[in-house]
Amino acid sequence: MASSLTKDSVTPGTPGSEKTFFGHPRGLATLFMTEMWERFSYYGMKALLPLYLVAPGGLHLSAATATAIYSVYLSLVYLLALPGGWFADRVLGPRKTVAVAGVIIMLGHLTLALPSSGTFYGGLGLVAIGSGLLKANISTMVGHLYDGPDDPRRDGGFTLFYIGINLGAFAAPLIIGTVGENVNWHLGFALAALGMALGLAQYLLGGRHLSARSHEVPTPLSAEEKAATLRKSALWAAVAVVFYAIVGFSGHYTLNWLLVPITLAGLIIPVMVIGRIKRDKDLNRAEQSKMSAYIWFFVAAAVFWMIYDQGGSTLSIFADSSAENTIFGWEFPVSWYQSVNPVMIMALAPVFAWAWLALNKRGKEPSTATKFASGLILIGASFFLFLAPLTIAQDGHKAAAMWLVAIYFVQTVGELTLSPVGLSVTTKMAPAKYASQMMGVWFLAVTAGDATTGLLSIAEVDLNKTGIVALEATLAVIAGVAVWMYRKKVKQMMGDVH
Repeated sequence: MASSLTKDSVTPGTPGSEKTFFGHPRGLATLFMTEMWERFSYYGMKALLPLYLVAPGGLHLSAATATAIYSVYLSLVYLLALPGGWFADRVLGPRKTVAVAGVIIMLGHLTLALPSSGTFYGGLGLVAIGSGLLKANISTMVGHLYDGPDDPRRDGGFTLFYIGINLGAFAAPLIIGTVGENVNWHLGFALAALGMALGLAQYLLGGRHLSARSHEVPTPLSAEEKAATLRKSALWAAVAVVFYAIVGFSGHYTLNWLLVPITLAGLIIPVMVIGRIKRDKDLNRAEQSKMSAYIWFFVAAAVFWMIYDQGGSTLSIFADSSAENTIFGWEFPVSWYQSVNPVMIMALAPVFAWAWLALNKRGKEPSTATKFASGLILIGASFFLFLAPLTIAQDGHKAAAMWLVAIYFVQTVGELTLSPVGLSVTTKMAPAKYASQMMGVWFLAVTAGDATTGLLSIAEVDLNKTGIVALEATLAVIAGVAVWMYRKKVKQMMGDVH
């Protein structure tokens, strides 16, 4: 691919055709930088969040409560990706929706930066809403830059975009985490707001390079539908306000009155959405069969993310209290562990892409079910490995930092065998009627996994206990073995999808 920014685009007439971004439309540079800065703000806040929640200088909550809040927050981000996609499709279109999302995220981080615990949960909610709106639409806009799914530059463009995500995720804990932990928690959150502000500025200034399709509202609401949607929204908002007013003024309100409903929604809504699609009589027999196979992948992904996302909560809280966070005598902030995964992703993703292609040419590439089984077994193995530092800490010693690095390494390898494959198979197996919604359905697997972790934490289950960690690890391995054992049946249900 051309690396110059001054050569003509390969395809005349492509948005931004007068210049290229490594051989791709100039609009990709705009979306690359926007997503990089948004991920910088998001992952920086993620790295600080569990530590701030348990810190004496923060909210000083228990590890179980901190994990519950963290898990519910992640669950909400991915849950809101589904209505975020609907909002762009029916109301504003992707381009305006992403701009609105950036403003909401920035305001959320600024609210978190205020030295007041009273505004904390409001700020967290704003970041979740904005992230859900943005996540559902910015990838769609990358697709708009190319001339359909057969454009030979399309996969390369998404690869570059993925690098932007991981660059932001890598830098955030090193910068925001260091400032938050060593200087001031709220200043760290303010840096996250600055990151989003830079991303928003880049997006608005570079908007002229984006595709005109990004302005379009694919299926706009009619006047009657808008009125009905506003009435329903107002009704549910009024019910929530009245309910929480009654609970609050009666003196019964606790944080669980907020966490439990969101957690249950994170479990119930994915089941309802999958069930509604599966029962749709408009789907032909082949589509019904593919959806039956997809349920296997969805459940497997939920189990995977339940454990994987504890890398930012359970593992981080353990590192804060029970790990020797030093390398060669040099001490580093706990939040820096969150940079391990993105740097490993950037190093290993090209290796995996090359390996799958090489195996495919030889007719030996593992099936999708086998890749999912491998991901589940690896994520289970990472928690079996976690038992070693937990045991060391039980004896009153500090566990070495390399134990945690090894855990993150195994989880990253597992992620690369499952996550990109899941994204790909979702687009391949989507029924025609739900083609634009299925990516949101895939994100619901993350919602279900994180909601499960949240529910365990709300029930005061100590996720840093060896028995619980071993149980989760065993569950993942059993799930992986089950997927592998039934791989032929699943492959048969997938029909012409490979």
